[in-house]
Amino acid sequence: MLRNINKDPFIFTREKEDIKLKTEVYALSQSISMSAHKARRVLDQILGRSYRETLTILELMPYRACYPIFKLIYSAAANAKHNMGLNEEYLVITKATANEGTTVKKLKPRARGRSYAIKRPTCHITIVLKDTALYEKYVVENSIRCLKKTGWIYKKKSTDITCHNMYSSGGVWDKK
Repeated sequence: MLRNINKDPFIFTREKEDIKLKTEVYALSQSISMSAHKARRVLDQILGRSYRETLTILELMPYRACYPIFKLIYSAAANAKHNMGLNEEYLVITKATANEGTTVKKLKPRARGRSYAIKRPTCHITIVLKDTALYEKYVVENSIRCLKKTGWIYKKKSTDITCHNMYSSGGVWDKK
């Protein structure tokens, strides 16, 4: 950003701006009427997967917790697309938590004027999606640069490193 100092039109300085790319988007759903343990059973299956893969897994799983989680992931992806302009192809689930909420307590009438307590647990689910498009480019560039520095990538084809399969060649123990 250019700023005019001392009101002189010929003297400009460049001010550094720290631009942090925000690539994480989250969605939060509160007071879902199911136990946190049952929600965590589904969340553990989808953690670390891509957005599209997660939607197909949730459609095919037989648990009741899948539908609210499906809606929440769809909402988080819509937030990413609308608010930050991120592409849905590169979204990955980096964090998925289910915390216990309040317990809804009811009384069920029983015989002889008595009543039994019914406790309905609730939970709060948080899903965090991360855009990996910029991250993948950064990692590939840095890993190639690092391999060139250490000498793992050679320019000559005759000295390239080849991968030998230990199991098909007989392994180390065949040699006497």
